[in-house]
Amino acid sequence: MLFCIVLISFSSTAQNATVKGVVLDVSNRPIFGANVSYKTNGTLTDKNGVYILSIPANKDIRIKISYIGFKDIVFTINLKDNQEYELNPILKTNIEQISEVIITGRERKVVEGITTLDPETIRITPSANAGVEGLLKTLPGVSSNNELSTQYSVRGGNFDENLVYVNEIEVYRPFLIRSGQQEGLSFVNTDLVRNVDFSAGGFQAKYGDKLSSVLDITYRRPTRFGITTDLSFLGGSISAGTISKDKKFAGIVGVRYRDNSLLVDARQTETNFRPRFTDVQTYLSYNISKKFELGFLGNIAINKYDYEPLTRQTNFGTIANPIALSIFYQGQEEDQYETYFGALKGTYQANENLTLKLIASAYQTQEQEHFDILAEYFLGTVNNDIGSQDLGEVEFNEGIGSQLTHARNDLDALIFNLEHKGTYIADDHQFDWGIKYTSEDIRDRIQEFEIIDSAGFSIRPPIDDFINDQPYNPFASPIVPFTSVRATNMATIDRISGYAQYSLRTNIKEHELWTNIGVRSHFWDVSGDGITSNSQTVFSPRAQVAIKPNWKKDMIFRLSGGFYHQPPFYRELRDSLGVVIPEVKAQQSIHVVLGNDYSFQMWKRPFKLTTEAYYKKLTDVNPYTIENVRIRYRARNNAEAYAAGFDLRLNGEFVPGTESWISLGYLKTEENIDNRGYISRPTDQRLKVGMLFQDYVPTIPNLKMYLNLVYQTGVPGGTPSFADPYQENSRGENFRDRRLRDYRRADLGVSYIIVDQNKKFKEGSFFNKFKELNLGFEIFNVFDNRNSITNTFVRDAATRRQFSIPNFLTPRVFNVRLGMKF
Repeated sequence: MLFCIVLISFSSTAQNATVKGVVLDVSNRPIFGANVSYKTNGTLTDKNGVYILSIPANKDIRIKISYIGFKDIVFTINLKDNQEYELNPILKTNIEQISEVIITGRERKVVEGITTLDPETIRITPSANAGVEGLLKTLPGVSSNNELSTQYSVRGGNFDENLVYVNEIEVYRPFLIRSGQQEGLSFVNTDLVRNVDFSAGGFQAKYGDKLSSVLDITYRRPTRFGITTDLSFLGGSISAGTISKDKKFAGIVGVRYRDNSLLVDARQTETNFRPRFTDVQTYLSYNISKKFELGFLGNIAINKYDYEPLTRQTNFGTIANPIALSIFYQGQEEDQYETYFGALKGTYQANENLTLKLIASAYQTQEQEHFDILAEYFLGTVNNDIGSQDLGEVEFNEGIGSQLTHARNDLDALIFNLEHKGTYIADDHQFDWGIKYTSEDIRDRIQEFEIIDSAGFSIRPPIDDFINDQPYNPFASPIVPFTSVRATNMATIDRISGYAQYSLRTNIKEHELWTNIGVRSHFWDVSGDGITSNSQTVFSPRAQVAIKPNWKKDMIFRLSGGFYHQPPFYRELRDSLGVVIPEVKAQQSIHVVLGNDYSFQMWKRPFKLTTEAYYKKLTDVNPYTIENVRIRYRARNNAEAYAAGFDLRLNGEFVPGTESWISLGYLKTEENIDNRGYISRPTDQRLKVGMLFQDYVPTIPNLKMYLNLVYQTGVPGGTPSFADPYQENSRGENFRDRRLRDYRRADLGVSYIIVDQNKKFKEGSFFNKFKELNLGFEIFNVFDNRNSITNTFVRDAATRRQFSIPNFLTPRVFNVRLGMKF
């Protein structure tokens, strides 16, 4: 009934975009006073031939460029909100000009295999972790089984294999995060976003050295003063942007606050939970001259996480034999993550062909992870009598043990980058190059242990050379924790990387051809107190080719790939005992992607079907395990792996005036550790179905609905401490064969637009104070599915059994949102 009654959709508010450039004659001399206009609006070029024209966004706008004695240029353009498009036309006198063409900002990105997401769609899509990452999880090849986390894996990779850029500046995330509850806020502030580009593989050499994906964010440059706010039960945000009268200075700033207690309070563990996630972010730009622009990106994030678990009950087993795990806690956890980031970017437009950039950035993170938690756990018999009033209640508890976890982990990291980039364009040829220096100074203290007691026995780690033959011989060995890690590391990593690439756009007879070839190089040196210095260098050639045949059907075929390396970051250098291993090599992947884009009309509306098949062959693999969102590496290149699959995405106007899509992905990824045979990797996400659907009530077009739906088959559920992933049970299954239940989630958002630019109120009305005003509610996990992220392994010394108990995520939760623009 809910979906039948509430059929609603997104309708973007009219905003502006910008067309700019330089008007030249055939001798490449600027033309002063040329007229650039659409309808009754227009502008004139200055003495340097420069023009800037503001046009409505999301509409076909017919622009005319004219000057006495020259042929007119007429073209139609359709740009997104706040998008800038540069066109440098040459006016001619003796031949016919361009008759009429359609220009869109996505043309180049399609041939490069980049998916472009609408920032406004990101802002309104319902998700427990609203933002760019929440929308990415609906794309094929992108998976995450944790709505409390902003992390995602792409085509078999892990969370550490994804590049994230904001205005061409690489950004980082904290090191010590082990639970999605602790993450708080993504770096990307969606209120500031102008463009979102995403590549799931086969990307160019100009992007960095990671194995899986690239998320390229561009923050907007305001064209007028404005304030935007968003409030909900999960927190709020406010952003403001302005521009000076002379158009030289523009700035935008955003403040966000997040409180996950609404989600955490609904979970199976009762807690005293006090999260405080706050950040301030800004992007400022100043045009020092018509050729030189200086930009500043700054971010301060202070996340405090105080967590005091009280009790937990998890029912598992079968209907005929249900079992309950009951836990009573003592102690608390106090974590704090403070990050500071600042970057300066200078852009020099030497001429219409040459662009030079210099970027300097600094990132510091100070992280604290302190906890002492004692858990006393019981296994109980659950009442399964359907007619009983105590159905589901625990009838009998058997105490099987306790667990004490302790940590005093502190980390201070300072990362500095200095980078130069350049682009030269000559007709259909484009050259890109860059060189970057990175200095990473890591100071890390890790002290943590786990003590397990089961039925009065202190459980030791399963070390082969330990023999306990009591009572025949006295117990002479010391009592030790089940797991214990103690290390202090002072590590310094210096890196020099660079790239060069060449792009060509041409025609083969009547067919359009686009090619790109490039190479990256990366040198790094690891040193520090007690660390033997070690240096390595890798080279990564990459190539792309795309062809658009001159067919009646609008199709583009793409082939891309190359060698991709991931030189180890600090976390990849640290093994399970906390020791830094400087000899760890870069993981290598030979990556091949074959893609097709088919644009067509259905129901007299535009649609596009994107299909990609891919294969990765990985060598020098650094095996790891995942605990919630914490990745622990072996710091040994003792494995090889592969990932293969295909992705399919159909997007278009299923409802007139809105964009929706459905995606399908299939993946198989396995690894071979120490030549013992191939087993599933921790990210072996076989089948993925995602959907974003927008609709509206035809008779009430301001009443809209957004549905975010994800289905994923289960991933391996992890292994207990010291367990061998190849170990088999009586059924011949190893730990990687034991998968979590399928992940199924649907988030629904309903909103009503009270005020927008198309709705007028009487003079003096209260609502005239708003440019936009909307009120809505969200239902997270509409069908109340019991999804799990990993397993808790409980040991019972009395019965010599080990139980695998799922850790369930959030149930159905309701939220209310209020959005305003001034």
